[in-house]
Amino acid sequence: MSERGPLQIATLCTGNAARSVMAGIMLAQLAEFEGISVNITTAGTHVVEGQPMGQRTKAALESVGELDTSTVGLHRSHQLSVQDCERADVIIAMEADHIRFIRRVHANSAQKTITLTRLVREISVEEAPFVDRLQALDLQNVSLEEEQDVVDPAGGEQPQYDACAQEIWELCQITTALLVTE
Repeated sequence: MSERGPLQIATLCTGNAARSVMAGIMLAQLAEFEGISVNITTAGTHVVEGQPMGQRTKAALESVGELDTSTVGLHRSHQLSVQDCERADVIIAMEADHIRFIRRVHANSAQKTITLTRLVREISVEEAPFVDRLQALDLQNVSLEEEQDVVDPAGGEQPQYDACAQEIWELCQITTALLVTE
């Protein structure tokens, strides 16, 4: 999306086992469908590296009928790194605590970190580069609101995972539409 190549997106949750994985897969497929060039990294704030996706997450993704889930088994959990932060044009967090983590551990990336729900609610739809519209939000200084969280389904049953996937799917569709305006 920028002149240097595809828009670099990192999706962030706690364990990189459910929400960030769902968002990453969904955004990648929606962007491809719209012809938007993106590279997506999924990561977590507190991760056991290299773990496969759980069965509930996989089933939740499969419950979103429009998704191609043929490659979801390839996912392995990943701890957000300095390199991930440096490479990302935007870090899309699933909850306010993830932004607090960024502000504390990767402070230089706070200005490009936003919750998925805030992104959908606040980014402008004007015809300007996405990164410029993101920077205009002054994200390093915004107050954080827990009501913007995508609820973590961890520890829940399949209906909680399915509801989470549906919420993220709806938010990712809107997010992709915001990327198209470039």
